[in-house]
Amino acid sequence: MKTNILLAGLVLATVGAVLVYPTLRGHATGVESNGPHANLVVAPPSAPKRVQVVFVLDTTGSMGGLIAAAKEKIWSIASTLAQARQAPEISMGLVAYRDRGDAYVTRVIDLDKDLDSMYAKLMDFRADGGGDSPESVNQALDDATNKISWSQDADTYRVIFLVGDAPPHMDYQDDVKYPVTIAAAAAKGIVVNTIQCGGMRETVQPWQEIAALGRGRYFTVDQAGSAVAVTTPFDDKLATLSAELDSTRLYYGSRDEVKAMESKVEASAALRASASPAAQARRGVFNASESGKANLLGGKDLVDDVASGRVALDAVPAAELPPSIAALPRAEQEVVVTGNRIKREDVQRQIAELAKDRDAFIKKKVEEAGGAAGSLDQKIYDAVREQAAKTGLEYDGGPKF
Repeated sequence: MKTNILLAGLVLATVGAVLVYPTLRGHATGVESNGPHANLVVAPPSAPKRVQVVFVLDTTGSMGGLIAAAKEKIWSIASTLAQARQAPEISMGLVAYRDRGDAYVTRVIDLDKDLDSMYAKLMDFRADGGGDSPESVNQALDDATNKISWSQDADTYRVIFLVGDAPPHMDYQDDVKYPVTIAAAAAKGIVVNTIQCGGMRETVQPWQEIAALGRGRYFTVDQAGSAVAVTTPFDDKLATLSAELDSTRLYYGSRDEVKAMESKVEASAALRASASPAAQARRGVFNASESGKANLLGGKDLVDDVASGRVALDAVPAAELPPSIAALPRAEQEVVVTGNRIKREDVQRQIAELAKDRDAFIKKKVEEAGGAAGSLDQKIYDAVREQAAKTGLEYDGGPKF
């Protein structure tokens, strides 16, 4: 008798759960349901947090050490920015500046989630020109404020890092002077930090004033940048894994879309050919993160789009398939796409595991050297943590090296 009662209770509980589940699910997920034929209303996913960073960089002859450090450290900075709990979308831009009479006054590289392409352009910069003390800082800041495609989203952390060793020319009559420009930046919600390289006394006052007006921080580093530079036994393997991660991409789409992605592939190849193993390792760690996904993929990647369900493989026109699989039977195409997904997941797992070992190795070396309190890495991290908190981003992991 007890057995029959228990059995009946289980049946009633199961039926009740089935009947109640849609209502409970609706409350939990934003889906409303009044019955089996009700229309489903799904709340749209919230937009990702964004971090937009523009480096305004003096590229005159005295800045060679800092430029070399920037080429090594850009991926560390990206990883530092990416480690917020909210996994923000990272975009970077660059305004390189010299002075009138040099090969150029400014060169502007707009904000882009494709950090590979930005890095490839950074690799082309060499320290040259200059000679007198003041530089075209006013023009550089004006370009950074007004020629960059800044987001209008209130939840975006927008920041400029002005990096240089010499003060601005204040004697150019046709210049927009920095107090006017920084006021315009503040109106756009852009924070301006200043990093003084070296100890030129004439630079201190304007750099401090720019940071104060820009609601940012002023800090100093030595002429070479004071960045933490540690090579590890894990760099070569991580560099290899980074290249393997690149090899899992399968770009598809219209001719114009694929052509746009060809420049991305070329930038990645140039990076692997010219960057140090340590820089490639840092890039691999960033690309394996959630925030690094945009840089890794770059555009219409068939592997990710099929895996996410955004695209069905059999719905892609033959003319828009990647050339490497276009001539294959559909079953073999599916094998390739699935195989690339599995490989990508495995490589990302390996990178994550090695990254932990690399971080532990660097932490020990940094501690043995007396810590990183005065480093460029720590100072950038401290500024980001404080300023980004105002847009709801939470950082608590310290800088990535």
